[in-house]
Amino acid sequence: MPNIVPPMLLAAGALLLAACEPGPVDPERAAQVCEQRARGAQGPTGSVTVGASSSDGAFGGVAIGLTGDYLAGRDPIEVYTRCVEQRTGQPPIRPPRLRS
Repeated sequence: MPNIVPPMLLAAGALLLAACEPGPVDPERAAQVCEQRARGAQGPTGSVTVGASSSDGAFGGVAIGLTGDYLAGRDPIEVYTRCVEQRTGQPPIRPPRLRS
């Protein structure tokens, strides 16, 4: 005898899957997230930490970040535009705010 899934179980599963889909993405939030990604396409990012504490003495650290967009030579404006379009399904609502 073949396994047959009861219709009520199928309906419940469909409702659960529908509830997991993300809602509409806020265009301003998408712009903020995508600006960060576009900044990574502008060049390497990094930070230097230097300090001292009475318990540990002197300390320091260096962090350098390289993104795939930068390594691939992608235009930061294009990275921003595509990112917003992927997240919202529409063109950006404003130009990106990137550092020079």
